[in-house]
Amino acid sequence: MKLGAFSISLSVKDLDKSKDFYEKLGFTTMGGSMESNYLIMKNGSTLIGLFKAMFDGNMLTFNPGWDENAQNLEAFDDVRDIQKHLQENQVVLEKSADETTSGPEHIFLKDPDGNMILIDQHR
Repeated sequence: MKLGAFSISLSVKDLDKSKDFYEKLGFTTMGGSMESNYLIMKNGSTLIGLFKAMFDGNMLTFNPGWDENAQNLEAFDDVRDIQKHLQENQVVLEKSADETTSGPEHIFLKDPDGNMILIDQHR
């Protein structure tokens, strides 16, 4: 199963302070905006999303159809196919994708320790 680009999505209290901190670790902004209350930061192939007041807690994020530069992959597993595989393997989803649609969609699930996982397809 191809889950696509991986990042950690962090819920932050102060976007400016978080941006400054991660820049000191060598990250640069590659997406989002201060006005939108989120930034996608990159260091090599490592991605971190900083999100202010968008969700509680932190989560693992996968983007089917994208590489770590947010470039489209030629071949990828659609989130609906990933969902079907997970359901066939008795993985409980917190939020399911609409299987009657195509294109952008997302699902949420939790690992055995309650860590949230977002599989977010943008195309």
